Amino acid sequence: MKHAKIPTILAALPHLAGVYKMLGEQGNVLYVGKAKSLKNRVSSYFQKNITHPKTQALVSKICDIELIITHSETEALLLEQNLIKNLKPPYNILLKDDKSYPYLVVSLAEEFPQIYWQRGKKLLGTGNRLFGPYPNSKAVFDALLLLQKVFQVRQCDAATFKHRDRPCMQYQIKRCRAPCVGLVSREDYQYDVQNTVRFLEGKSTEVQQKIVQQMEDASAQLQFEQAAFYRDQLATLRQIQTQQSVYCEQGEADVFALLIDKGVVCIQVLYVRGGRVLGSKSYFLPTTHEQENDIMVEFLSVFYWQQERDLPKEILLNYPIDAQDNQALTDAFLESYGHKILIKTRVKEQRAAWLNLAQLNAQEAIKAHIQTKLQVSTRLQALQSLLQLSQIPQRIECFDISHLQGEATVASCVVYDAQGAKKRDYRHYAIKNVTAGDDYAAMEQAIRLRFKRVDSDSPIPDVLLIDGGKGQLDRVLHTLASLNLSFSMCVLAISKGEGRKAGLETLHFSDGQIMQLASDDVAFHLLQYIRDEAHRFAITKHRAKRDKARQSSPLEAIPNLGAKRRRALLQHFGGLQGVINASVQELAVVSGIGVNLAQSIYDILH
Repeated sequence: MKHAKIPTILAALPHLAGVYKMLGEQGNVLYVGKAKSLKNRVSSYFQKNITHPKTQALVSKICDIELIITHSETEALLLEQNLIKNLKPPYNILLKDDKSYPYLVVSLAEEFPQIYWQRGKKLLGTGNRLFGPYPNSKAVFDALLLLQKVFQVRQCDAATFKHRDRPCMQYQIKRCRAPCVGLVSREDYQYDVQNTVRFLEGKSTEVQQKIVQQMEDASAQLQFEQAAFYRDQLATLRQIQTQQSVYCEQGEADVFALLIDKGVVCIQVLYVRGGRVLGSKSYFLPTTHEQENDIMVEFLSVFYWQQERDLPKEILLNYPIDAQDNQALTDAFLESYGHKILIKTRVKEQRAAWLNLAQLNAQEAIKAHIQTKLQVSTRLQALQSLLQLSQIPQRIECFDISHLQGEATVASCVVYDAQGAKKRDYRHYAIKNVTAGDDYAAMEQAIRLRFKRVDSDSPIPDVLLIDGGKGQLDRVLHTLASLNLSFSMCVLAISKGEGRKAGLETLHFSDGQIMQLASDDVAFHLLQYIRDEAHRFAITKHRAKRDKARQSSPLEAIPNLGAKRRRALLQHFGGLQGVINASVQELAVVSGIGVNLAQSIYDILH
């Protein structure tokens, strides 16, 4: 319930930059925020369309609001973070984390250096090298495993190293060269350590050149086992460089990709140091009606000032922010940390690849987030309300038809229940003996195949969703009626909107009612997700069936890809499946292909 004095405060708010403090009943600070327009920002908390539980709980406890006017956004940003650190308001919890970031350490001060990880930047021992930060412990463990495989530098602690009298299991599986028992000379081991450091610095090409020279020297001296060791090491390194599409020799950046999809707001952060992507992390924000610019600016101000960070040279964003906000953040970095950090959105080549990778990770993160049980429960409750069902639907099935001008027609049925997508119950139906391109007949055949058997493995759904319009829905209703089934279920269809744009879909009900829901409706998001999953499942099977029927290589259908180039691709990747699994960067390195043709090959195959 809004406190009596709040309307008076809201009416007197200025259109100026500053910081606001939300106060509770006892004058305690609940929340601290900054704004370039205090009136617009503070007033937004008291709109009727606020639905997020955290914001609702905050607003219900606000009894007073205090303002601090500043000369600029930069001053407001810095003051906000100082107040948050000193006052520790309970509702400023967006990025709180009690853990420091993990780093890799190479103990160069030792005779036989060790590589290990630690949290925080505190470096123990002179001469040691620190690499990072990594976004989480998993990224550090992956890096350690990679270094073990390639350079075989020890990772055991000093006590274990000193008291070994025989090689451990790491030596047996070729993850360490056993310096503890003298199975490698100090010079050779130090060379492996130097290559490790160069690799962590992003100098992979230089490392490869040195290994090639070592391999040739060993071969010339008839030391074939040693030459084979260098050969395997070189092959592993080249495989890593080829597979890592985000590889380059230089560059330090934090990459931020903002994605809003199906009611979920996600910012994916990608950490690039020494030209290598060290990992990424997903942040899910409260659903908001703010513009992308405001979301990104607020997130950056919290990200870099609420917790100690290892600052990059550049910040890359997938959404451009206002020039005024850009300058405010740049000035704040300079004043707080003494560093000028460039904030960019229009980038090319490698930086564009980093942004694309961050966006891809954001898409996958949102998919996973939607699958959580809490999200599933909320969406099912909303769907129950929309469809006016007597209880929460326990099983939803969705049908879709996929073909290419009538060729290789396939129907798909996906299932969604209280646990989310139930992939074990997904089904494909091969459509036969129907006129090419007749989606109505194909849908009828799929419905008949599905409901000719109803048992514990194929129970009756509470909701039957059809990907299509009124025509498909009428055909399905007629088919169900002809089957004389002794059960009832809610049947509806979802059709594409104008220009086939997501968010403009129309719902068609069995009683003839037509409805268009708001783009932020929770039930609508659930129906969108299930429809998209049915489409994905159908088109996957259709493509496989189509390619098998054609009995020819899909490479033959790609323009400008002649026999010689097809042969080069197949030889390089060991077969068609290798070509299909390859990235654009991997395709481009094949002789005669190039970047443009590689992009065409990738687009057509996918």
